[in-house]
Amino acid sequence: MIKQSVVKKGVITVAGLGTRFLPATKAMPKEMLPVLDKPVVQYIVEEMIGSGITEIIFVTSSQKSPIENHFDRSLRFEEYLKKIGKYQQLEPLVELLKKARFFYTRQSEPLGNGHALLCAKGFVGDEPFAFSDGDSIIDAKTPVIGQLIQVFNEVQAPVIGVQKIKDKKEMIKYGNVYAEKLKVHKVYKVIKFVEKPLIDKVSPEGLIVGGMRYIFTKEIWEALENLKPGRGGEIWVADAANALAQKSPFYAFEYEGKYFDTGDKVALLKTTIHFAKKEGLL
Repeated sequence: MIKQSVVKKGVITVAGLGTRFLPATKAMPKEMLPVLDKPVVQYIVEEMIGSGITEIIFVTSSQKSPIENHFDRSLRFEEYLKKIGKYQQLEPLVELLKKARFFYTRQSEPLGNGHALLCAKGFVGDEPFAFSDGDSIIDAKTPVIGQLIQVFNEVQAPVIGVQKIKDKKEMIKYGNVYAEKLKVHKVYKVIKFVEKPLIDKVSPEGLIVGGMRYIFTKEIWEALENLKPGRGGEIWVADAANALAQKSPFYAFEYEGKYFDTGDKVALLKTTIHFAKKEGLL
């Protein structure tokens, strides 16, 4: 019997500058760039809420106020849309906003995604929580965070979502997960994480971090606080996860779903084409 989940909080880091999309991101956060009629970050929020998350905190920066505005209600605007017969276009977002509470904190300086995550410590406290970046969309029948929560309910330890690929040339573009296959279907015990390894040293299991999806426990805070700056002199979540995996059980789950990185122009275009085809628009 699966234990009832206690994972009710989610953290989404959206503090990056989005320089790959300049000049569009001079005034608009990269996470608000549209995939059809929804911004990228809304897909991630839908995934969290569809997984049972009821409180979400965004770690933002000074340029990210449009995200706060998007996940807030404007009753006057809603009434106006009803009056002109176009409320149905906004209604799905309004219904989404009723299912969770949204909070915001700022990363004061760009010191890496690990530093950004650490900014949410006061909000999360000692509770287990879901974590995602604001760039990746995963199209799945069952929300991927929900899949990870189910694994967490069984193992009661941190879990990362991974994908399995065979092409070694593709594997070197991603963080690799080195792990021991367990008897439970698609569940692995993590040995270590390596960011973009050499082609002759990729993960033997073919596991990559396909979309940054984690379920963390309170131990991640100490790992982040004790972590020395890594690549670029910054603090990285992957390094903290690796440190954690060396000390205590850490699991990986090969999730069901198709991962889309939206971090550059071509990737965003491919993502949009996928969802356009899915909705019968192409």
